Amino acid sequence: MGLTLSERHACVLQSEIRNMSIECARVNGLNLAQGVCDTPVPEQVLQGAAQAVEQGMNTYTHYAGLLQLRQAIADKQKSFSGILFDPESDIIVSAGATGALYCAFQALLNPGDEVIVFEPFYGYHISTLQAAEAVPVYLALTLPGWSFSEHDLEHLVTPRTKGIIVNTPANPSGKIFSSAELELIASIAERHDLFVFTDEIYEHFVYGDHAHRSFAALPGMKERTITISGVSKTFSVTGWRIGYALCDARWARAIGYFNDLVYVCAPAPLQAGVASGMRELDSHYYRSLAVNYQAKRDRFCNALVRAGLAPFIPDGAYYVLADVSTIPGITAKERAMHILHTTGVASVPGRAFYHDKRGESFVRFCFAKDDAVLDEACLRLQLLTE
Repeated sequence: MGLTLSERHACVLQSEIRNMSIECARVNGLNLAQGVCDTPVPEQVLQGAAQAVEQGMNTYTHYAGLLQLRQAIADKQKSFSGILFDPESDIIVSAGATGALYCAFQALLNPGDEVIVFEPFYGYHISTLQAAEAVPVYLALTLPGWSFSEHDLEHLVTPRTKGIIVNTPANPSGKIFSSAELELIASIAERHDLFVFTDEIYEHFVYGDHAHRSFAALPGMKERTITISGVSKTFSVTGWRIGYALCDARWARAIGYFNDLVYVCAPAPLQAGVASGMRELDSHYYRSLAVNYQAKRDRFCNALVRAGLAPFIPDGAYYVLADVSTIPGITAKERAMHILHTTGVASVPGRAFYHDKRGESFVRFCFAKDDAVLDEACLRLQLLTE
């Protein structure tokens, strides 16, 4: 009949993360591939959502989200980063951080616009860019330390460059961009009049002496920064899909219109539950996340060392890339499948985080797991040494 799929469908093929989750289910394994927290949800969040359902909060909200949630987000941002956002005009609540980013790209990018992306990258950043018909331009970070230079970044800027994506703390590397690196990005963004899209959803998963610095807090950067975050990770509610964009009102209005078009609104009672959590949980809760997850990181990375998989110790987030060059196989996918079939532990092939073959010697594990699950995974990985 001549019917065909759209040309853009190729950019939203099923991700390798989901592919490995499916493979894991087939062998009834332990899924350390997908970033699905199985740690407990704070009671304040659950109770807030349940009460909202019982009280009949089951219809549409304002397309930008419940005002009580936007106010809670503004208060939290002021408390942690010192940045003032107007809950009436500067905040858009969306269907997860990915939903907020998708609406931002649709509102601010034109077909053919170039956006610089640091790699290893989070694959959904690339797919979401391509869905907006923008063009990712890759800057490979250098080991050790996942570093880059001013020249590395500057020479990628062309007349078509419209923005830079900064994911800090980063998935999958766990990199936390230093103040010097953020200031370098800021100077280039200002010099070339670029947007900076930041994914800061792991802002509270920061280890050791490291600290998260929100990019919009840098001098002169608030007006050109689209800050993306959410609560999927901090409240262990990945399935609730509550994320948000923080930015100048000029950009927020257009982002909100796309949010209305694509999602109408995020789930009303779940917004209320998140608002309750943000109001009632104090800074101790967020600090405890870092302490607890650092312990998980250390336990899991030690197990990787014992299994002969050298880890690149993350400074933040809750993923770790490991060197699997000694594992049988030629590609990262073959090596990830060998680990799965030998140990029953699922990971993500490193190729999922690079646009070329640089990732073939890496796999990514997620350690955001209940202690019993994580301990079992650590035990199973030792089968690789037998």
